[in-house]
Amino acid sequence: MKSFLVTGCAGFIGSNFVRYMIDKYPDYRIKNLDALTYAGNRENLKDLEDNPNYQFHHGNILDKPLVDELMSDADIVINFAAETHVDRSIQEAGSFIQTDVVGTFTLLEMAKKYEVERFIQISTDEVYGSIEHGSFTEQSNLLPNSPYSASKSGADLLVRSYFKTFGVPAIITRSSNNFGPYQYPEKVIPLFITNAMDDQPLPLYGDGKNVRDWIYVLDNCAAIDFVLHKGQPGEIYNIGAGNEIQNIEITEMILRKLGKPKSLIQPVPDRLGHDRRYSLDCSKVHQLGWKPIHDFEDALDRTIEWYKNNVKWWRNIKEKQASFRKYYQQQYSTLK
Repeated sequence: MKSFLVTGCAGFIGSNFVRYMIDKYPDYRIKNLDALTYAGNRENLKDLEDNPNYQFHHGNILDKPLVDELMSDADIVINFAAETHVDRSIQEAGSFIQTDVVGTFTLLEMAKKYEVERFIQISTDEVYGSIEHGSFTEQSNLLPNSPYSASKSGADLLVRSYFKTFGVPAIITRSSNNFGPYQYPEKVIPLFITNAMDDQPLPLYGDGKNVRDWIYVLDNCAAIDFVLHKGQPGEIYNIGAGNEIQNIEITEMILRKLGKPKSLIQPVPDRLGHDRRYSLDCSKVHQLGWKPIHDFEDALDRTIEWYKNNVKWWRNIKEKQASFRKYYQQQYSTLK
């Protein structure tokens, strides 16, 4: 029986990944370490809490004694724990440095101590910066344009150094923009879905022509599972789905699917340092044998249906979390 320490599993991608792994590998034992910050929600995995192969531990990856204890019998470490929202990083960069960089350092130190079999660092395409033409490969320079992407770049470089210097068998995955169930409703797709459902404005940055490659979260989970078992230590794998879409297009698509008017679209001043286009060359992981299986429009339909069926989940977040209310007010202050 393989033992996993998976950090940040009360968040969006992490909770989907744990559910995916528990369903696929009934002989894997997973310990979830999560600090339950604003985007962490223990309810995301409440249905697994009676499963003997799943344990939840409330704590921070900055807590070295706790990480030491939990990693002492772990074969595999997968690090989802991170501060991830660009807007928040512009307002409060310090917490991003602490969690994304210092927290990753704490995990690497313990991974080195206990000689784990694999260390998977979950990163992002945003570390490459913006690209006007073509696509980023794993050999592209890191040119982050926000405190968030800079903190993830720093973590990636630490992971690489621990592989090169100490032989920690680490792999880095850099995925494009994820969407799907359980995504915290400050990210654009769930924010726009839930706002449209409430007939609230959809705050669209700038001219809305920024381009992102969208990947359904379960495709990313499958890719992480794939490189965990088939990838080579010391390697980086770009993970995308080839769904490059302008923000204005996805906004109009959401409104059309929900039967809502385009008049709900409200332009707001562009984000500071807003990257224009992300694009990943994923030929490396494709040649290894992985490709996404979900059609974008079908996955978006499934995502919209999930938010329709889980109104209590997202409404509780929007109404009760003071941090989100502050963010929500800031987003709409320009519309008044």
